[in-house]
Amino acid sequence: MRTRIVIALAAVGLGGLLTTTGCSFRESICASGEYPAIAVGGQGGSACFPDGQEPTPPYVRYPEGKVPQHVDDEWDVYWRSHGIDENNNIIET
Repeated sequence: MRTRIVIALAAVGLGGLLTTTGCSFRESICASGEYPAIAVGGQGGSACFPDGQEPTPPYVRYPEGKVPQHVDDEWDVYWRSHGIDENNNIIET
């Protein structure tokens, strides 16, 4: 009987821990030491490049202040319907 109570309490505690920490997890766009870049053109697309390395064509850096950091953040959602043209202008897709 005592073992069952300990197991039940441990399960409840673990469930509470997972519930509270699971909501705060945000998936990063790129791994640590990398930054995201966007493909030129209406088809969009992105890739991650090592910090200190310039993106290779067809990719360019996102405009300053409009770089997505986490999946589904403001700029990740924005770039789903926008792109960069060959003149570095933002276009709707």
